[in-house]
Amino acid sequence: MAFEHKHLIDINEYSDTDIMTILETAKTLSEINQRKIKKVPTLKGLTVVNMFNEPSTRTRSSFELAEKRLSCDSLNFGGSSTSSVKGESLIDTVETLNAYKIDMIIVRDKHAGAPRIISEHTPASVVDAGDGKHQHPTQALLDLYTIWEHKHDFNGLKVGIVGDIGHSRVCGSLIPALKIMGAEVTVVGPATLMPACPEVLGADHVTPYLDDVLPELDVVYMLRIQRERLEGAPYPSLREYNMLYGLTKDREHLMKPDALICHPGPINRGVELDSYMADHPKRSVILDQVYAGILTRMAEMYLLLGGSEDGLTA
Repeated sequence: MAFEHKHLIDINEYSDTDIMTILETAKTLSEINQRKIKKVPTLKGLTVVNMFNEPSTRTRSSFELAEKRLSCDSLNFGGSSTSSVKGESLIDTVETLNAYKIDMIIVRDKHAGAPRIISEHTPASVVDAGDGKHQHPTQALLDLYTIWEHKHDFNGLKVGIVGDIGHSRVCGSLIPALKIMGAEVTVVGPATLMPACPEVLGADHVTPYLDDVLPELDVVYMLRIQRERLEGAPYPSLREYNMLYGLTKDREHLMKPDALICHPGPINRGVELDSYMADHPKRSVILDQVYAGILTRMAEMYLLLGGSEDGLTA
């Protein structure tokens, strides 16, 4: 299958057609994940490096599963296991990987721009698995897949993203991705957790008042407070934050009957979500997002590496 992209670094480089190609491919690949033997040879013999220089549970595990299900050979390393702790530069590390004749690098790094730099120093495909406060395009794509599965169309869909907007790399990819697909986006949060110029996000609306917008939203996307990236105390207390911005059982009456609840994980229960809403059997699609991560990451690797369609049926 022809796909014009080599890398997945900035979601703004992808058109609505590109994104739908990924979502539709993920839908096709979902059949593989329902089998007893969840493995096809479509990327057999190709080597993927998982360079996770920052801790991750969901993203890393879903990439590793996606690679195994497509029969990739994987090399996993990062953090204290790399020579960066000995002073080796990022570029020197990439040059070492190039010598292994690899085909793709999945990179997660605390420094914004690291995936782009890597792409400029390797012939391999590069996928951004989260870089600093910049972007997280594979998260955005699994979010879109989850919403698409439940809502079937993006045009005119009203999505609210609530919480720590200013420190979220999820917003850096999800907001433009939703806009590309025709959704209307509102960001909600205290001024202290917004970027200095919120308009740069590209959202249609910015507001500090959650209760005012909840009745209009088709999807409520909750973010955790990025405490590891905060400097100082931008809110009085977690209790007060929960009172103003927590999606709680008491707020459910404000929501549309069919409004969905999303969250990229990990959840801080009792802060942005209470357990009633996080585990809501009809509204919460958080575990659907986790599963979608395997499907969409399989699709991304398959398309970027030019996988064989024959390999999907064997």
